[in-house]
Amino acid sequence: MKKIISFALFDTGETILSALIYSVFFPLYITKYIDPKIYSWVYGFTFLVSFLFALQIGKYADRTGRRKEFFIIFATLTALLCFSLGFLTDNPMLSLFVFSLMSISHQQSFVFYNSMLLNFDTKGLASGLGVSFGYVGSAIALVFFAKMFSIPDVYFIAAFVFLVLALPSMVFLKNPSMYQKVNLKAVFKDKKFILTIISILSLTEVANTLIAMMSVYLKNVFGFDDVEIYKIIGISAIGGILGGVFWGFLSDRFSVDKVFPIGFFLWVVFLVLLSVIPKELVLLAGFFAGFSLGHLWTVSRVYILSNFPKEEISTRMSFLSLTERLASTTGLFVWGLFLLTTSDNYKLSALLMSVFPITGFLIFIYAKKVT
Repeated sequence: MKKIISFALFDTGETILSALIYSVFFPLYITKYIDPKIYSWVYGFTFLVSFLFALQIGKYADRTGRRKEFFIIFATLTALLCFSLGFLTDNPMLSLFVFSLMSISHQQSFVFYNSMLLNFDTKGLASGLGVSFGYVGSAIALVFFAKMFSIPDVYFIAAFVFLVLALPSMVFLKNPSMYQKVNLKAVFKDKKFILTIISILSLTEVANTLIAMMSVYLKNVFGFDDVEIYKIIGISAIGGILGGVFWGFLSDRFSVDKVFPIGFFLWVVFLVLLSVIPKELVLLAGFFAGFSLGHLWTVSRVYILSNFPKEEISTRMSFLSLTERLASTTGLFVWGLFLLTTSDNYKLSALLMSVFPITGFLIFIYAKKVT
């Protein structure tokens, strides 16, 4: 249990860092000095650089079996770069550069963190508890910390909390020592793997769009005020906390191969529900959204671990990390396109988003047939 808690604590620190720095303080700071579109392009570019870098460093880690070593290096580097931002508030361009480096390092640490799941026999429970702890961390950060801190202090505090919560994983988790030379061309030609990644992308498209636009949807469709919206988002977080443990347990109990496809149906049901539910039952939809998110974040990484070569896991986890970031861009673009073509009909646009999980499920079924 000590190892599982250690694993979950990193998820807590990671979400606190993300909620405070990536979602709130740095965007608000940097957009005072540069156009938000430029910031979005730079931030998006870091994801591409991170993916290309992760392929190469993941390939090396898989060849040598030195996964924990890279996890420690990049987690520590992330904390140091975050800490250094506190000294650069008078230089926005240098801050943006250091922030970009921190984003790349952060993504690398998360790739190798996911690889550490190889340590566990009950991978579902470890993954699910990590997701649940992550939701707790996010709630603590946004409800208690965000209103207490300001720049530059928030950089120092977030860096310290992130590093402290990463230490148990650094100390107590063993290095997954299996190794194998990885051929990147062969990975890209692995049709079953690429199709599986695309099917997961279809779910992250919906999930990330939901996270980004839910408050806007609730205000425009139901007329909720800010306090009511916070309440619904809070209920969603409770759904995520319970969902992480629940889906993790089911993955271990009945096998992840049986539990993973349920996600496609969860998101179709949610989107249909969102388009027809009366105002009085929106809290139920909020809980169901969090419960569905708990499934996605818990089960997808365990599914990759269980169905593809464990000796290549760092390289293949790079693709999973890319889906989570790529969806932040493409999902919002498609959502905007749906609103444009439906003349701002939010309910119909939500229903149209179900094309993603339906298409993803068909791709997943086809991938299962690929030998």
